[in-house]
Amino acid sequence: MTLPPALRLPVADAAPALLGHTVTVGGRTGVIVETEAYHEAEPACHAFIGRTARTETLFAAPGVWYVYRSYGIHALLNAVVETEGVGAAVLIRALEPLSGLDEMRARRGPTARTDLDLCSGPGKLSQALGIDVDANGTDVLRGAIRLGPPPPGWEAPDIVDGPRIGITKATELPWRFSVAGNRHVSRPRPRA
Repeated sequence: MTLPPALRLPVADAAPALLGHTVTVGGRTGVIVETEAYHEAEPACHAFIGRTARTETLFAAPGVWYVYRSYGIHALLNAVVETEGVGAAVLIRALEPLSGLDEMRARRGPTARTDLDLCSGPGKLSQALGIDVDANGTDVLRGAIRLGPPPPGWEAPDIVDGPRIGITKATELPWRFSVAGNRHVSRPRPRA
């Protein structure tokens, strides 16, 4: 298995390059339709404060997952990118579900009113796929959470960018990327 080239790119290039790839946990798979870039040079990134027990994974070689708990509730999935020693990761914000939808629905429960709600946000997709912080530092190709290549038809999606959401620092950076017009993207949806 070869590391996807997108994971070796600068984070602002890696984030759009990961759109169309798949994430699989067990029999549950979705296509990445929304990402955000985070780099140690900007204050919204956990690596901005330097190496700590929490951020150490961000400085690893590309090809591992950085999974942390947000506000004590949801585990958020990030792919570590660039080169070892640089704190950079791509937040996987939303997926379009492909397989294992019955299990995703059961995991999400009544809060997912439609299938569009299953993975339309970073906490939602972690809940639907069964991702928890114990996956932090695991390999994207050999671990329980697998990053896969784009399925047919997803090789070159049209991409929209805009400012990141859900943060209070470095909000001006246009580092949120999504597949144009995809209805599984989290709200507020970017304008095409």
